[in-house]
Amino acid sequence: MALTALRLRGYRSERRYLVFQCLTHTLSLPALQVRLLVLCHERRNLAEYEGYMDIDDALLAELLGIANDVLPDVERALNNVRF
Repeated sequence: MALTALRLRGYRSERRYLVFQCLTHTLSLPALQVRLLVLCHERRNLAEYEGYMDIDDALLAELLGIANDVLPDVERALNNVRF
């Protein structure tokens, strides 16, 4: 969703951390939520590349909450795009 929001504004990035940081501009996401998304992405990388699988239920709940909040904004932005 973060990458979609960035591309809808006409930008592209190969660096995932920039995609998350731009959410303050592309979807007006608060910095605290952006930092949480970055943390989740770092944890994902640890799991995939180093096998570190520490499951944090509270962090997962926060991530799902942010995703549920962001999805309608991305859907609205997609509906306003003319192809």
